[in-house]
Amino acid sequence: MLSYGLGDAGTGLAATQLGFYLFPFFTGSAGLPAVVAGSLLMVIKVWDAINDPLIGWMSDHTKTRWGPRLPWMIGAAAPLGITLASMWWVPPGDTSQKYFYYVIMAVLLMTAYTCVNLPYAALSTELTEETSIRTRLNAARFTGSILAGLSGLIIAAKILSSGSANYFSMGRATGAIATIATLFSCWGLAPFAKKARKPINQRESFKLQLQRILKNDRFLQVIGLYLLLWCGLQLMQTVSLIYLEQVMKVPIEISKWIPIPFQISALLGLQVWSFYSNKFGRVSALYWGGGLWIIACIFAMFLPPLSLNATATSLFAINNLEGLKMIALITTILLVGFGASTAYLIPWSLLPDAIDRDPEKPAGIYTAWMVLIQKLGIGLSVQLLGLLLSLAGYQSAQNCRELTECLEQPNTALVTIRICMGLIPAVLVGLGMLIMRSWPDKRNQLKETYS
Repeated sequence: MLSYGLGDAGTGLAATQLGFYLFPFFTGSAGLPAVVAGSLLMVIKVWDAINDPLIGWMSDHTKTRWGPRLPWMIGAAAPLGITLASMWWVPPGDTSQKYFYYVIMAVLLMTAYTCVNLPYAALSTELTEETSIRTRLNAARFTGSILAGLSGLIIAAKILSSGSANYFSMGRATGAIATIATLFSCWGLAPFAKKARKPINQRESFKLQLQRILKNDRFLQVIGLYLLLWCGLQLMQTVSLIYLEQVMKVPIEISKWIPIPFQISALLGLQVWSFYSNKFGRVSALYWGGGLWIIACIFAMFLPPLSLNATATSLFAINNLEGLKMIALITTILLVGFGASTAYLIPWSLLPDAIDRDPEKPAGIYTAWMVLIQKLGIGLSVQLLGLLLSLAGYQSAQNCRELTECLEQPNTALVTIRICMGLIPAVLVGLGMLIMRSWPDKRNQLKETYS
């Protein structure tokens, strides 16, 4: 459990920092227009999705004494750290030159990311066939991911609070952590990976893979759920810092720290929903967690902004209006994190059930297709974010200590940011809960396993 939990630390760290900081980095430090920044995020996700089936197939067909998965993780550990650091450097040149650089870095980074993350994710199905242990493995996985993401946010807040010129320093630190964590995970998992269930090695074309997944109705449900929940979560992460600094008017010395309560709350929620899932059922946990998430999204859309002249002291005092506004903001973020932790746990804990419906159980193929479709959806959602902000008149900034010091965004842009932070994610989560109504309840089966 410890080694498996550590395996998602490197990629979880990368995903968290990219999710929270990359869009503000592109529009702020790199000075790219919002629509260009959105298209870059789409390129990252689309390429990340395209390489999934290929790497999943090659991983399924890799034969070593340590199994098919670990060699991929070991080989990609150092490239993951190097490219993660390089993504936060601002090259000289105009917008087109910067765009070309970031496209190249994105392709290299997401290739390394997939070579680590996809074989690793397939292991949760192959290490055991017991539903309760698979749920615990995925809880350990996302516990490691969230803890690593929390560490990344602390590092980012510490480094970036003094100015956005330190993004590259942040990237070098987190790149080193990502590489080391991945290698330690491989070392710990090696004895278990040798004995894990091996995939059935047979060549299968893209068309046959597509036919395979379309016949698996349970897999289509899991994909739909994963797509909707992660599009909502990714949209909130991407716009969150802009929401805090430009809509809620949170000072920069505080705003960079606010994503940390989200990670802590998500970590706590992960443990609660894991326990609840094994006792009462995973879909029931989804309904409760998703309901809290939707409520928090609605709160986020209507919270009043802080006063422009509010000080750090007044924001943390409970005997004045600004302090009450800050408490409401932090409470909303805690609710979002607690509810959104179901997006980490539930779809991946349901995936092995869907894979088991296929007699050949090719975990690599199913894992690849699940991630592929999810990433395509996320890519389109962040491109939509850039397009919506551009149409709403959102203005990018360059060489600014914080965006609110340089620009005053139009009201149309502020309203659009609120909608992206609240209404759109709430609708996506609600749709995800709706499509899981027909999933069979596993409570009795899980109780028998525990007894």
